[in-house]
Amino acid sequence: MVTDPHPWAARLDGLLAQVWARLVRGVNDRHAPARHPTFATVSPQGWPEARTVVLRAADPVAALLEVHTDLHSAKVAALRANPQAAFHVWDASAHLQIRLQSEVTILSGGAVAATWARVPDPSRQSYGTSPAPGTPIAEALAYAKPADPDSFAVLRCAVQAMDIVHLGPQHRRARFDRADGWAGQWLAP
Repeated sequence: MVTDPHPWAARLDGLLAQVWARLVRGVNDRHAPARHPTFATVSPQGWPEARTVVLRAADPVAALLEVHTDLHSAKVAALRANPQAAFHVWDASAHLQIRLQSEVTILSGGAVAATWARVPDPSRQSYGTSPAPGTPIAEALAYAKPADPDSFAVLRCAVQAMDIVHLGPQHRRARFDRADGWAGQWLAP
């Protein structure tokens, strides 16, 4: 008999707790896999778009995640057309795939002033790129990066559902939904 190095994966509550622990760790640990999840939206033209973001907040009680972005980025335009997004994290050390569906609220201006005040100076230049992110330019470095608090946005993502796969000695898969209080349901992997 093979011993599973991840006993938490054998119970729904253990699996859910492990997912949130890894998301919270991603906020605080630059080397954690959840630090840089893939964030997917659908463009206004209907195309799937995925990009890597930095996880800035994870609240297990409220089931909220936050990322920061430039208010003029394509992901904000996509979220204005369809305020739903997905996260994907692959945590190789835990043999864990985390997929999350979320409803997104775009916060900017006065609503994010306190958050902007905590953004380190070197990071601030990521918000306010001129011309706007994704705009065609004549040369690779034909842009400026002034720190602009009016271009800073927080994407507050209310997690609605989770699809979790653990690829241990015995594969396990579960789905968790906000609508049923995160009770969880095993699925065939």
